[in-house]
Parts: sequence; C-alpha cells; structure tokens
Amino acid sequence: MKNKTSIKIGLFALLICLGSVVAFAQTSTLPRPPATLKVLCTTFPMYQFTRMVAEGRDGLEVRLMLPATLGCPHDYSLTTDDMRTLAKADVLIANGLGMENFLGKAVQQANPKLKIADSSKGIKNLIALHEDEEEHDHAHEKEGAHHHHDSGMNPHLFASPLQAAQVVRNIAQELSKLDPDGAMVYAANAKKYGEQLEALAKELETTCAAFTKKKIVTEHAVFDYLARDAGLQIAAVVEEEPGQEPAASEMLKIITTIKKSGAAVVFTEPQYPAKVGETIAKEAQIPVASLDPVATGPMDAPLDYYEKTMRANLETLKKYLR
Repeated sequence: MKNKTSIKIGLFALLICLGSVVAFAQTSTLPRPPATLKVLCTTFPMYQFTRMVAEGRDGLEVRLMLPATLGCPHDYSLTTDDMRTLAKADVLIANGLGMENFLGKAVQQANPKLKIADSSKGIKNLIALHEDEEEHDHAHEKEGAHHHHDSGMNPHLFASPLQAAQVVRNIAQELSKLDPDGAMVYAANAKKYGEQLEALAKELETTCAAFTKKKIVTEHAVFDYLARDAGLQIAAVVEEEPGQEPAASEMLKIITTIKKSGAAVVFTEPQYPAKVGETIAKEAQIPVASLDPVATGPMDAPLDYYEKTMRANLETLKKYLR
C-alpha cells in the first residue's frame, strides 16, 4: 500500500515538474514587448554615448540615424529612408551647436511629435582656437586657419573626453525627463561613464603638459576642444571646409604658417583622404600622422570603442610630441 502511495506521489510530482518546464518553455519563447521609448541618435558619437547611458534599461530602443561610417554630416542631405526613420522615433538625440543643420524643417514634417534632445545644452561654444596673439595677426585669421560652420559654431564636442562627459550627462537628463521610471539607471550610468571620461581627459592633460612640442596642425576644426582641454595649440588647419581641398595658393599660406609657428606634426583624420595633409607636411618638412576624433566607427562597435580610440590617440600624441 505504501509503495502504491509513493508511486502516485512520485508521478504527481513528475507531472508538476513537466508542467512547469512546458510553461517556462512557452514563456521563454514569447516575443518581447515592443520598446516603450524609441530613441534615435543623429551621429555615431551620439549613438555610442546614448548606448552607454541607456545600458541596462529595458523597454528602450536606441538606433543610429546616419551611417556609422559617415562622419560629421556637414553636407548631408536627408533621404526618404531618413524621413521614415524620423517618423517612427519618439526622441532624437542631437549633437547640437549646428551639427544637425541638415535637418531643417524636415523633422517637423516627418514627425510633429518628435522630441529633440540637444546634448550640447549648457556647454559654451568654442568657435576656433588660434595661436598666441603675438604670433597670430589679423591677416592670418582672414586666411581661414580654422574652420567655421555656417552657424558660427563648432559642434565637435565629442572629440574631447572632457566635453563628452558633459554630453553624456545631458543625454541622461533628457532621457530621464522622457522616461522618469528609468531615471536612476540613466543617472548611475552617466555618473560612472562621465567619471571615466573625465579621468581620461585628465590623463590627456597631464601627459600633454609634459610635452616640449605643443603646436600641431589638424585636418579641420574637429580637435579644437581637445586641443584646448589638453593644453595643445593648433597652428593651422588643412581644410577650412571639411572635404574641400585647399587651392594651391591656400596650401602655400598654410605651409608658410606652419614653418613660422614651429608646428611639430600634421594630423590627418581617418574620415578624410590624407593626401593633402601628407603633401603639406612634406613641404613643411614635418611628420604626418592620423588622429581619430571618433566621428565614425563600426556599426557593431563595442561600448568602450570611444575610450579605446582616444587612448590610441594619446599614444600617437606621445609619439610625435614627446
């Protein structure tokens, strides 16, 4: 009798276990609920920063609007696909400071309800860096040694870890307004990542302070914030308008400026052809190397892609300035 009872109990327990397994399997195969907040980022740096801020927050979809390999969208024109993408988003994380001038009124046409979060909020705009006043006369300024956007602003905050830290905090604040339930996640991520970026910025500043050579030449004004924050000086830029090669007369002026300033190296960018920079460096008899402002990257970039790239930049600075 006891054996029969034990067998019945065992079978009953087995049935319960099998039922639980089946229920779990059915639950695990159910589709995930749709994202409650669809976040669209204009450029690759904004996409990477937003991913870091939103890490661990369920119900949030973070997408990149422009191709990851595009770089700064100085001359970009919206496509039909872009308009469709904008129409599906709840919030657009923008770089700000004129970077998204290409959007114009199209945003409201595509999605009147779209919330636009300006990640540059509260950050003082830097138009351009110059040499020391004693070495930099008014005539040289007119030669256009630095790129100025049509808006009169320099939007390349992302190229400086110190400014990027503030951008990250701004993104967290904007997401918290739109998704209050996730505010603690956003704040914690922004605090942790912001501190990492500030530590990297401090390392850059300390390292550059020991350099005997501090004057550099850049492709365009993408490194103005980085140069200021790290204590470097930009003697000239290769292209006043990114992607537009200087005329022969302009190249001669740039070469003359480089020789007078004593600049140590010409830094090109992986986002643009290096040929003009290499020619100028050869004529000025100084080395040429590449610095990456992280304006572009692989679509499947790891979360720490920005820091790794900036650390590679630091090693390049050491090589040519120390």
